[in-house]
Amino acid sequence: MKIACTIAGSDSGGGAGIQADLKTFHQFGVFGTSVICAVTAQNTTGVRAWQALPATLVAQQIDALAEDLPPLAVKSGMLGSAEIVEAVAAGLTRHRLPNYVLDPVMVATSGDRLLPREAERLIARRLVPLATLVTPNLDEAGVLIGEEVRTPEQMEHAARALLKLGARAALVKGGHLVGDEVVDVLVADGDTRRFARPRLDTTSTHGTGCTLSAAVAAGLAQGRPLQRAVMDALDFVQRAMAAAPGLGAGHGPLNHFVPGPPRPPTEGL
Repeated sequence: MKIACTIAGSDSGGGAGIQADLKTFHQFGVFGTSVICAVTAQNTTGVRAWQALPATLVAQQIDALAEDLPPLAVKSGMLGSAEIVEAVAAGLTRHRLPNYVLDPVMVATSGDRLLPREAERLIARRLVPLATLVTPNLDEAGVLIGEEVRTPEQMEHAARALLKLGARAALVKGGHLVGDEVVDVLVADGDTRRFARPRLDTTSTHGTGCTLSAAVAAGLAQGRPLQRAVMDALDFVQRAMAAAPGLGAGHGPLNHFVPGPPRPPTEGL
């Protein structure tokens, strides 16, 4: 069985973070391990409180997994502090962990900040150069490159700028675009591809970014080409949103019980 690892925060509401990542790994048929960076007190209406873990404990979690359960792909989400950003960068480098998917989580779906401002630029400097794929939304892309990102053309520019910072590929997510269509822009291997789909009329959007990056990591752990892993992940998130169970009074969770993509007979053996 293939192993994937999530480095992120715990969501007490179960719709995002470590919880969403492990559910997604399961649906994609990979064994999920985790490095918890922060603990949040949240539900669908917002984040009430959160606390980052000591960076030394984060580093120890990475070491423990790398030595006994080495992952074939890693994703990171909420990191919580500049010290943890440094610890994650050092751990990825120290153990040469492959297929790193960086979801630069800065703000929750509810609008609550999940990363100190002083750590934002550190992600661009320390983690982006290590990433097989970086998956920012419009606001996160703007922070990482220092420019406004509000149109598909600006998204493509931002993705190319992230490659110049060292990422192998970038998927700029267009969930916050204005209009009836959602466009995501992938730049990889010198090619640009736009994925367009109708916008769903739903408030069940909590954990979409976490789920997407976890799904890409799962696909990479199974040996799928990057573009195929991205396509499968986007399809999974779309179906999980469409089938959302309508839980909570705010931004509800996705339905992580929808099936993952079909797997060849040899996968998972």
